[in-house]
Amino acid sequence: MKRSTLWFLPGILAVFALFSCGSPPQMAKPSPGNRSGDAAVNRSSIDTILESPAERPGLATGWGKEKDSPIYGTPFQRASSKPAGTDVIYYNDPEGIAAMSNSAVKVEPLQTAAGSLVEWGIKGGIGFLPSYKAGSGYDDRLVAGKKNSNYSIFIRNRSRSTLEVVASVDGLDVMDGKSASFSKRGYLIDPGQSLEIDGFRTSEQKVAAFQFSSVSNSYANLRHGDTRNVGVIGLAVFTQKGVDPWNWQTPETRTRLSAQPFATAP
Repeated sequence: MKRSTLWFLPGILAVFALFSCGSPPQMAKPSPGNRSGDAAVNRSSIDTILESPAERPGLATGWGKEKDSPIYGTPFQRASSKPAGTDVIYYNDPEGIAAMSNSAVKVEPLQTAAGSLVEWGIKGGIGFLPSYKAGSGYDDRLVAGKKNSNYSIFIRNRSRSTLEVVASVDGLDVMDGKSASFSKRGYLIDPGQSLEIDGFRTSEQKVAAFQFSSVSNSYANLRHGDTRNVGVIGLAVFTQKGVDPWNWQTPETRTRLSAQPFATAP
């Protein structure tokens, strides 16, 4: 498997890869102001696109204000092209949550994923957003948001090795704003560390904040004209090749730690 170059968020220990796992061609390094693999999309160009005439109810994710979020690269090689685990969180306004659920039950905001390698949830301006289970017989996680407010995806690495996480919002990869796929690369999180993804990346230095919006004003609609996947946030977790996420020790370190201080009799 080809070694990949990833990108770190300073202070959070997370990365963005320039090309997919396996042996695809390497993509050009994005220059400041440009989305990786895509032309830059700015606030003014979004505003010039006409809204869809048929408005669906509920929330989607729009294009918020740009904010600083520098990244830099580091190598990482996946253990497999398939993720160790995936998870989803659905979001909507309170009315939409009620319509989507069978007597929704409020739950803790963080949930584990990928065999408990990570725990994650959705944060608002102050703390985590209200979270619910869909109801009796359903395990879907639902999060209630408010139109025009920003949010972020919080992820904590519970394992003892570095993990790669690929995230999507409304079916779009958070790194390039295009259709999400396991083949795309994501952020790295070191053992015991946490990460907040708070927007679609617009360059190596900035992101456009995730902001709850109407469906017609969503990034998915204005950029792609496709709203079928609005209201869902996805997560895929990849482990590192040759590393046990629950036991970071190498064969050499295990041998040394099993060394005997006194020789046994023959």
